[in-house]
Amino acid sequence: MSDDTDETHQRLKAAVHYTVGRLCQKIGEDHRREFSRQVIAAIAETTFRQCDVFAKDLEAFARHAKRSTVNTEDVKLAARRSTALSIYIQNKSEELTQEQRDLKKKGTGKRKSRDTEEDSRE
Repeated sequence: MSDDTDETHQRLKAAVHYTVGRLCQKIGEDHRREFSRQVIAAIAETTFRQCDVFAKDLEAFARHAKRSTVNTEDVKLAARRSTALSIYIQNKSEELTQEQRDLKKKGTGKRKSRDTEEDSRE
C-alpha cells in the first residue's frame, strides 16, 4: 500500500472504532451495561472487515453486470442474506425512487409554467 492509501485506511479504521465506541456507550447507557475496551475493539474490527467484504462484493456484482458503478440492485443483492436488512434496503430504495419522481414532477411543473410565461410575453 502507498502511504496515502495506508493513511486513509487507518483514518477509516479509527472512524469506525470511534463510531462503534459511541454506539456501545449509548446502548450501554440505555441498558445499564458497560462494554470493555476489548469488546469495543473486537466489534470495530469485525465491522471494518465486514465493510471491506461488502465493498468487494459490490464491486464484483457491478463488474459482473459490466458496469463500473455500483447501483442499488448491487446493494440489494449484497444484503440478500439478512432478511431485516434486505427489507430495510428495499423500503429505502422505494422511498428514494419516489422522492426522485416527485422532484422530477416539480421540476417539470416549473418548466411548464416558465414556458407558458414566456409564450404569454411573446
